[in-house]
Amino acid sequence: MTLMRWDPIRELRVLERTMDDLFREFARPLLAVEQREWLWAPAMDMYETDDALVIKMALPGVDPEKVEIRVAGDVLTIRGHVEEDIVEEGATYYIRERRTGAFSRSIQLPVPVEVDKAEASFENGILTLTLPKAEEVRPKTIKVLSDGKSKKNRKK
Repeated sequence: MTLMRWDPIRELRVLERTMDDLFREFARPLLAVEQREWLWAPAMDMYETDDALVIKMALPGVDPEKVEIRVAGDVLTIRGHVEEDIVEEGATYYIRERRTGAFSRSIQLPVPVEVDKAEASFENGILTLTLPKAEEVRPKTIKVLSDGKSKKNRKK
């Protein structure tokens, strides 16, 4: 085995190249906008109950009928479009922060779900999606009998 003297500058160069590669990979989808509209991703919360996954997404100004929800395998995708307000001729904006245009958000679901039993509602600009968990991943309780024997071994 050959011993090499530690060179902190060489280590920093390797780290710099690795970080450059990482940022280049991250920016590639953002730079490939040529043929499509700019996509943005609305804020989302996801939590789990004993029986379901619940996703809440802030979609102010979105027509609920223009929202597409799709589950393919274990990936949930929510897409839609926010129409741009018509600007009065001669109007001058001082602040314009609301997003418009197409949006898309895809996430990997942490547990299997029953898509056929999913429910979606839209209230006050919040989309709420409830995806029941598949039966095999729902918590089960096992009752302990007071005499120490299981139901299976008990005489009837």
